Amino acid sequence: MGTLVGHVAPGFGFLLIGLWHLFNHIKLHALNPKSYNGPAWFPTSKFKYIEPVLIMAGSAASVAMELFIGPDRHQPLDPDGTIPSNHLHNFEHSLISMTFFMYAAFAIILDRIHIQSQYGLTQLLGAIAFGQQLLLFHLHSADHMGPEGQYHLMLQLLVLISLSTSVIGIGLPNSFLVNFVRSVSIFFQGLWLITMGFMLWTPGLIAKGCFMNDEEGHKVVRCSSHEALHRANSLVNIQFSWLIIAVTVFAVSFYLVLVKFYDENNKVHEYFTLGNIAEDEESNDDVESQKGSTLGNNGSFIHVSKNLSQRIDMER
Repeated sequence: MGTLVGHVAPGFGFLLIGLWHLFNHIKLHALNPKSYNGPAWFPTSKFKYIEPVLIMAGSAASVAMELFIGPDRHQPLDPDGTIPSNHLHNFEHSLISMTFFMYAAFAIILDRIHIQSQYGLTQLLGAIAFGQQLLLFHLHSADHMGPEGQYHLMLQLLVLISLSTSVIGIGLPNSFLVNFVRSVSIFFQGLWLITMGFMLWTPGLIAKGCFMNDEEGHKVVRCSSHEALHRANSLVNIQFSWLIIAVTVFAVSFYLVLVKFYDENNKVHEYFTLGNIAEDEESNDDVESQKGSTLGNNGSFIHVSKNLSQRIDMER
C-alpha cells in the first residue's frame, strides 16, 4: 500500500462505495421519508450481489498485491519462514483487506439464509472491518514521523467516524442522518486516500523542504528540518480542511438535487394516480346514471301501461 497505486486504487474503491451508498440512501429516504429503513448494502436489478462481490474482488486483489505480487520474491517471508521487518506493513494492510473480504462474504451468506438478525449482524461485521482498519493504522509498524504520519492521523479520524456510525446504525436502522454521515465518511476516506497517494508519491507535489527517501526498499517522505516538517504538516491540515468544505458542499448539494428530483417524480406519479382514480369514479358514476335512467324509463313505461289498461276496463 506504500505506493501511489497502493493508495489510489483502494481509495477509488472506497470513493465508489461511499458514493453508491450516499445516492441510494438519499433516494430511499426521498421516496419513503416516513417508512425509511436503510439497509447495510444495496442490491442492483441485474445482479443482486454486485456490491459485496466487488468488495471481495478488490480485497482479494489487495491481499495478492501486498503478499505475493509486490514482494521481490513474490512471497512475504524470509527463507527461515519468519516475517522480515520490511514486510510487516504488508501483512497489516492485507489483514485490513481480509477483514473487508470477510464482511462482504458474510453479507451474501446472511442474505441468502434469510435470518431475522441479518441487518444487525451485517452492520456489526462492517463495524468490525472499520475497527480493524482503525487499529492497524493507529498501531502501524511504520514510524509515520513525517508528513505521511499527519495524513494517516486524518485518515484515522475518518475511519473512526465510519466505525462509530456503523455501531450506532445497529440500533438506529431508521435514522437517515446516521446512514448519511457513514456514507459521506466512506466517500471521504476514498478521496483522502487518493489525495495521499498523489501528494506523498509525486515528487513535484511534495512540500518544500521535504524529499523522497529510500528506506528498506520503500519510498518515504522526510523533511530536512523541523521548520520544513512543521510547514508540511500544516499544509496537510489545510488540505484536509479544504476537503471538509468541499465534501460537505458536495454531499448537501447532492442531497438537495436528488430530493428535488425524486420529489417531483413522486408528485407526477401521485397526479396521474389521482387522475386515474377520478376517471374511474366518473365512469362508474356514468354507468350508475345510465342504469338509473334506464330503470326510470322502464318505470314510466309500466306506469303508462297500467293507466291505459285501467281506462279500457272502465269503458267496458
